[in-house]
Amino acid sequence: MTDPVLTQFADGVLTVTLNRPEKKNAITQAMYAVLAEATERARTDDAVRALLFRAEGDSFSAGNDIADFIAIGSSGGSQVVDAPVFRFLKALADLDKPAVAAVRGRAVGIGLTLLLHCDLVVVAEDALLSAPFINLALAPEAASSMLLPMVVGHQRAFEIFALGEPIDGRTALAWGLANRAVPAAEVDATAVALAVKVAARAPNSIRKTKRLMRDAESLWALMQREGEAFGSQMSSPEAMEAFMAFTQKRAPVFG
Repeated sequence: MTDPVLTQFADGVLTVTLNRPEKKNAITQAMYAVLAEATERARTDDAVRALLFRAEGDSFSAGNDIADFIAIGSSGGSQVVDAPVFRFLKALADLDKPAVAAVRGRAVGIGLTLLLHCDLVVVAEDALLSAPFINLALAPEAASSMLLPMVVGHQRAFEIFALGEPIDGRTALAWGLANRAVPAAEVDATAVALAVKVAARAPNSIRKTKRLMRDAESLWALMQREGEAFGSQMSSPEAMEAFMAFTQKRAPVFG
């Protein structure tokens, strides 16, 4: 069986690859555990100078695996704060080394909000980024309720959250969500080149700079508050209807 998350280390860069292309790289709780371990390693291993997120297949990530979320919601949404996803989110909040992302195809939910924790983002010009939390009757996560408005402005962020409609790679670049928008075939090479370049910079200077630019404690506190809202919504009738509608390929009907 092929591992759904792969890691490789070279030239000071720890590359983490989502490797579940047959499911559009939808992320399970087991995958979050591996992502958390890799992100923690990036922070604590002095040999690692940069962390690169990429994906196999035609999508960066379809977001959270809906089957996982239906199971968590059915057993009580409060469990979400104890799920491996929150170990990964805390690792992202604590990460004080450069994170780079290479995005092709769809980047949905965590596929988009992960980018808010990356310092260098390369997107395909035709990539499609979306955060349809409200479409699933949920709430934002990964500190995106603060970070997304900071990057793109309140009105654009609200539209991304409330309508759940995708923006393409060129728009992501124009709105400040990405550093580069390139043809899809050039995404990986461009991201690797940036990761290797930043990995060659003075490591302590880089880490101190990133710490000054981000408040890890505030990010983690917000992630926990978002988790409470997310968890309460997961066990709500709204979310159950949204999940069922998603699996049945129909529009949800909210009372």
